[in-house]
Amino acid sequence: MAAQQSDLESAIQTLVSKFHAASGSSSPTLKTEEFKTLLSSQLPNLAKTAGSEQGMGEVLRQMGVPNGEGISFTHFWNFIQSLATQQYGQLSGEKVSKCSCILV
Repeated sequence: MAAQQSDLESAIQTLVSKFHAASGSSSPTLKTEEFKTLLSSQLPNLAKTAGSEQGMGEVLRQMGVPNGEGISFTHFWNFIQSLATQQYGQLSGEKVSKCSCILV
């Protein structure tokens, strides 16, 4: 019998599987439209603010995605790190997050 995953292990597995499931071509990167679909289905509150072309451009810029390139899992992970840092700030009640977590 396999050991049951912890909540954190399950969360990581979900991030990986949802990212790869979003690729229509089983590519290691997502096209912008595939990423938009992933956001709207899995992060609908964020999708509302990133829904415009300008908003999506800003999200991609913050993720470090060069113009015209696919969105790699590394870019996606950087995005998740940014969201987690923002969430930490909101939960702690601070206007500016002081989370100094470094994801490697």
